[in-house]
Amino acid sequence: MKKLKVMMLLHPEMVPPGDLKDPEDPRHDKYRTEMDVQQALQKLGHQAIIVPVHDDIAPIRQAVESWQPDVAFNMLEDFAGFGALDFYIVSYLHMLGVPYTGCNARGLLLSRDKALSKKLMAYHRIRVPRFRVFPASRKATLKRAAHLPYPMIVKSKIEQGSVGIAQSSYVANAEELIERVQQLHQMTGEDAIAEQYVEGRELYITVMGNQRLEVLPIRELVFDKLDDSMHRIATYQVKWNEKYRDKWGIDYRFARNLPQGVEAQINHLAKRVYRVLEMSGYARLDLRLAGDGKIYVLEANANAAISRDDDVAYAAQKAGYNYEQLIQKLLNLGLRAMHYS
Repeated sequence: MKKLKVMMLLHPEMVPPGDLKDPEDPRHDKYRTEMDVQQALQKLGHQAIIVPVHDDIAPIRQAVESWQPDVAFNMLEDFAGFGALDFYIVSYLHMLGVPYTGCNARGLLLSRDKALSKKLMAYHRIRVPRFRVFPASRKATLKRAAHLPYPMIVKSKIEQGSVGIAQSSYVANAEELIERVQQLHQMTGEDAIAEQYVEGRELYITVMGNQRLEVLPIRELVFDKLDDSMHRIATYQVKWNEKYRDKWGIDYRFARNLPQGVEAQINHLAKRVYRVLEMSGYARLDLRLAGDGKIYVLEANANAAISRDDDVAYAAQKAGYNYEQLIQKLLNLGLRAMHYS
């Protein structure tokens, strides 16, 4: 295996401190993904440098000119604080002729916008929840909230990682929807999307590849102890607060006892979504399996989280990849994918 010069692109606040060595250090959780990837690159024998990027692409150009990396490991989720601009970085890398890990610019643009991606999927007859967009630039009115298939979930149209999603995101009528939309506008300053709540099992499936696609084993978000007053949705607390998950018996595990034929349907569906949204590298898709057996695509997450403890890594491990092999796979896909941007 060729030893590579890898340029890690990180947010400045996510650069691990030089004195952070002990996994038990309370600061470790914040930098977990960055440290996991950095250590995996070292174990693989690659040479890695960290390039912090916020609102200026000059550091990238300087690193490319002075160091001439073989590939960039893209761990950026926004540019200048705007998630909708994350595709700028990979577009620039493509212009510089630098291969990069993860999704191409077009796939990032199409998948990041939850409304646009749903329109594309619906056009291709992929089942998605009904939805309506509430722009931040326009006052949300009861008229726009009328005649929707309640209950609904209100979330940011752009943000990932369950940002802005709480139990109060579940709304049962137009009045509750308007209140939550206004709260979200104030919180994020971004457009909101209200989508039909689909009662059922929450499933996650990872797809890797450019032209030849590999689908990894299906993961599931399981709610064991929630009382009837709480809704089974992937809130920000569920995603990021381990103590909260322990308290309410919420767990991520491999999907069990799926109805006959459903796994094959999901695998086929995942590849269709990936191709419709013109994705590359890898992505995690969020699905709902309704009680009537219908499968709904909630969203597609390009460049999903890849720490050792995230769903992508667990699914890859079950498929036969240890963590270092997963990181090498992403590097290899990036090196082959320049023509996809």
